[in-house]
Amino acid sequence: MITVSNLSLIFSDKKIFEDVNLKFLLGNCYGLIGANGAGKTTFLKLLSGEKEQTSGDIIIEKNKRLAFLSQNQNAFDQYTVLETVFMGHKRLFEIMQAKEHIYQKEVITDEEGYALSNLEAEFMELDGWDAEPDAEKLLNGLNVPEEDFNKKMSDVLPKNKVKVLLAQALFGNPDILLLDEPTNNLDFEAIAWLENFLVNYDHTVITVSHDRHFLNNVCTHMVDIDYYQAKLYAGNYDFWMESSQLIQKLMADKNKKKEERMQELKTFIARFSANLSKSSQATSRKKSLEKIQLDEIIPSTRKYPFIGFEIEKQLGKDVLEVKDLSFSLDGMKLFENVSFIMNRGDKVALLGNNDLAKTALLKILAGELKPETGTIKWGQTVSMSYFPSDNDTYFVGKDQNLIDWLRQYSKEPAESYIRGFLGRMLFSGDQPLKQVKYLSGGEKMRCMYSKLMLSHANTLLIDSPTIHLDLEAIQSVNRGLEDYKGALIVASHDHDLLESVCNKIVEIGDLGAYSYEGSFDHYISDTDIKEKRKQLYKKII
Repeated sequence: MITVSNLSLIFSDKKIFEDVNLKFLLGNCYGLIGANGAGKTTFLKLLSGEKEQTSGDIIIEKNKRLAFLSQNQNAFDQYTVLETVFMGHKRLFEIMQAKEHIYQKEVITDEEGYALSNLEAEFMELDGWDAEPDAEKLLNGLNVPEEDFNKKMSDVLPKNKVKVLLAQALFGNPDILLLDEPTNNLDFEAIAWLENFLVNYDHTVITVSHDRHFLNNVCTHMVDIDYYQAKLYAGNYDFWMESSQLIQKLMADKNKKKEERMQELKTFIARFSANLSKSSQATSRKKSLEKIQLDEIIPSTRKYPFIGFEIEKQLGKDVLEVKDLSFSLDGMKLFENVSFIMNRGDKVALLGNNDLAKTALLKILAGELKPETGTIKWGQTVSMSYFPSDNDTYFVGKDQNLIDWLRQYSKEPAESYIRGFLGRMLFSGDQPLKQVKYLSGGEKMRCMYSKLMLSHANTLLIDSPTIHLDLEAIQSVNRGLEDYKGALIVASHDHDLLESVCNKIVEIGDLGAYSYEGSFDHYISDTDIKEKRKQLYKKII
């Protein structure tokens, strides 16, 4: 389907890929993985033709249609939702427009009539009569409201624009589907629908995603981008990760034995080389030493930050009681009648269709906003720390390096201590001297986790814990929150994190909250629970 031969992309100051050779075959779903900056999105753009390689070839099988998920939400504002979806099949949409242009004329010439006849024939060959129901089926599966179908894209909510662009990529059954972060901003029901769609898709899919659950559910192969190379492995993400770690361990063990043997030889040579009676044996062992070559184990460019939370004081039984909270933003009611209880040992997944509502609730609990009605009662033993989804206010315009920035949150001011802490968060060498206002999104997140760990709080409020992070950092966050001994409320779109960390669910809707003790997987899949969840919303979820 796609053959990549000796592909290289090299700029004057940076090498991205060199001599990459891969084949992407029919019926497989390939997940592209690699550290941030490794070139995953760039690789997709090379395959789509949006970027041009320095050397090598990308050969796409003849007459195969390729679709690429657009990331520009405003590019189609002048079109309706349905028109935007139709545009996923470029030729079909061109035929639709050409037909419409001719039919709008009061008088059709013979030449135009002949052209129209050809257009209708091609329209039928491309299953054009099924275009509208097919588009509606995709939009319904992704939970786009039907009242939006004939709206201009400029009048559609951003969270639904993302879904429309995904429907555009899926429309018309393309032979090759390139998806860059397809689960971003999707609700869990829409992600589950997309997973099922791709599992049953019989063409070629190549996707970049930081969603481990998604990669595990849909991928048949992983393409690991590292060391300017892209290597293909069979299996999903978990299988790749476990296999790669096992291979590294086996190689390390093999080399360890060689190193032990080499040290024995070196000791023997040093001890007996001056002894004439043993000199022949020393010479023999020296030759043996020279023949032993360590297998080269290249350390991966992937690095895992250390994320672990220590608690200064233990929690009592009662942590939090929320009763009848309501809140509006700019005249719009985000939630009302929200009540729930949180006890020692609870790790709560905060769910809801409206991200603004979840963020507002966490800010209210953190004391940054005041509710319109209702009460909040924290337990006497609680020490709380808040991790916001938008951290720009902590960094923008700050003339501080990382050491001075983190020192203001640390009880221990010594530079050696601060540097050691930053080192565990992958800031080494001269990096701690970097001005915080110039940090990337991922670097800011690692700084915020440093701040959170230094709080030693026994209760954490975390909003969007994995945005801007690579898969390695996400795994570190996941492990850190699993091991955390305090109470937790977390709002996240990361399925694996919520399933592995949380033991309680609180979903907030327009009309109240629903609490459930149990696993996240059971909560979102149980049909009886879904019926109860519908009552939280003015419109069916």
